[in-house]
Amino acid sequence: MPVSESTHLPDGMYGVFAIALIVYCLGLYLIGWIARRRIHNVEDFVLAGRRLPTSLAAITIIATWFGAESLMTTADEVGNEGLRKAMLDPLGIAVCLLLAGLFIAGPMWRMGILTVSDFFRQRYGVAAEKIASLIIVPSYFGWVAAQFVALAQILEVFFGIPKDVGIFAVATIGTGYTLMGGMWTITWTDAIQMGLILIGLLVLGAAILVHLGDGNMAAGMTTMQTDIAEHRWRIADPETFWRDTMVAISALAIGALGNLPMQDLMQRIFSAKTDKVAVKACLIAAGGYLLMGILPVGTGMAAHLLLPSESGELDGVVVLVAAKLLNPTLLLIFFLAIVSAVLSTIVSAVMAPAAVLAHNLVEPMIVRKRSHPMSQKGQLRLQRVAIGSVTALSAALAWSGQGAYELVQASYSMALVGLFIPFVFGIHSTRLPPQAAWFAMGWGVAVWTLHFVMGWEMFFEPWLEPYGWVLPHELAGVVVSAVGLIFGAYYAKLLPPRELIEETLSA
Repeated sequence: MPVSESTHLPDGMYGVFAIALIVYCLGLYLIGWIARRRIHNVEDFVLAGRRLPTSLAAITIIATWFGAESLMTTADEVGNEGLRKAMLDPLGIAVCLLLAGLFIAGPMWRMGILTVSDFFRQRYGVAAEKIASLIIVPSYFGWVAAQFVALAQILEVFFGIPKDVGIFAVATIGTGYTLMGGMWTITWTDAIQMGLILIGLLVLGAAILVHLGDGNMAAGMTTMQTDIAEHRWRIADPETFWRDTMVAISALAIGALGNLPMQDLMQRIFSAKTDKVAVKACLIAAGGYLLMGILPVGTGMAAHLLLPSESGELDGVVVLVAAKLLNPTLLLIFFLAIVSAVLSTIVSAVMAPAAVLAHNLVEPMIVRKRSHPMSQKGQLRLQRVAIGSVTALSAALAWSGQGAYELVQASYSMALVGLFIPFVFGIHSTRLPPQAAWFAMGWGVAVWTLHFVMGWEMFFEPWLEPYGWVLPHELAGVVVSAVGLIFGAYYAKLLPPRELIEETLSA
C-alpha cells in the first residue's frame, strides 16, 4: 500500500512529521546528555541511585510495558479474535503490578540488591544465580525485537522506509541515549513520553466515540455496546468452552505471574527511595496501566465498525483508525505518542537484561580471571557494552521476521515456567535448599522448550488432547516447576514436601 494511501496525509505534511520526529529524538539525546552528569557508579546507572519518588517510579513502571504490545499488537489481536485477547495485556500486566505492590515490592526492596539474579544467589547460591540469569537474559530478546518491529512498521507506513532499514534505525537511535544516562535517562524521558502517550490516547479515544456516535460521544459508547457482535465479547465459545477458558487463564497467568520475577519490574522497584514508595508506585501503576490499556482494547473491539472496508486479518488497527479519524495536526500528536510508547519500552527492555548479563554473568568471570574487583569505571563500561550486545541480538531476532505477538508471548512464558515458582517461594521461605531451585527451573524450562520446539500449544498435545486432557503447556510448565521444587527440597533431605507446602501456605 503506498504511503499516501495508508496515512491520508497531504504531501507537505510528511516533511513536518519528519522534522518533528528528528527534533523529538534530539530532545531525548539532550536529556541523556544531561542525565550523564548524575552517573558516578553502577547503582546510579542501573537504579538511578535508588532515589526515585513515587511519581517517577510509577510513571517508569507503566512505561516499561506500555509499548508496541499494549498500544498496537493488542488492538490487532482483539480486532481479529475479540476480548479474549486482552487477557495477556493489559489485564495480565495490571494484575502483575497489583500483585507486586501487595506481596513482592516491599520484601525485594529491603534486600538492597541490584538484579533479580542477586536474589537467586542470596536465596539459593551461585549455581541458581547463573541458571536464573541464563533464563532472564534471552527471555528479553523477543520482547525487545517486538518493539523494534512495531516501530519499524510505523516508519514504513508514514515514511516508506523499508522495514529492515527501520529496524536498524530504531535499534540504533532507541538505545543510543540510554547509554549516556542509564536509568536516569529512562526515568526522565519516560515522564515526557507518558505525557505524550496520555494526550494521544485521549485524542484518539474522543475521535472514535465522536465518529461512532455521529458527533455525540455518549451515543458512540452506546453504539459500541449494541453494534459490536456478541461473540467478540466472549472469553470462551460454548462449543469449545473448556479449551478457550484454559487458554484465557494461561494468557492471564503469563502476563500476571511471568513478569513478577523479571528484571525490568524489579529494577524500578529497586530504584524507589524507600520500600513504601516501591509498594505505592506499583499499586498506582496497576490502576494507571489498566486505564491506559482500555483505549487499544476498545479500538480493537470496534475495529470492524471503524474500518468496514478492511477484510481478512487486521493489521495496524490503531494506525489505520488514527489516519482515518484525525486531522494532520492531531495525527502528528498521535504519531509522536506511538513513537514515545515504543521508545520508552525499548530502553527499559534493553537495559534490564543488559544489567543481568553484565553484573551476574560477565563481571564474575572477569573478576575470577583478574583476581581483584572491577573498578566503577570498568563496571560502567561493561554495562554499556552489554546494552549494545542485547540490542544487536534483539535486532537480529527482529530481522528473522517473526510476528510481534508470538515474540512477546514467548518471552513472557520462559520466565513464568522457569522462575516464578522458586522466586515466590524463595521470598517467603529461607529454608529451601539450592536443589529446590535447580529442579524447579530446570524442569519448568525443559517442558516449555520441548513444547515450543515441537509447536504444541497444549500439554503433550498429540497424546492427551484426543482424550479431553486440554492444558496449555505454559500452565503445565508451572505445575511441573512446582513439582520440581518439592522434589528438589525432598531430594536434599532438608525439607519434606508436606512441611514445604504448610510453610508456604502459612506465609
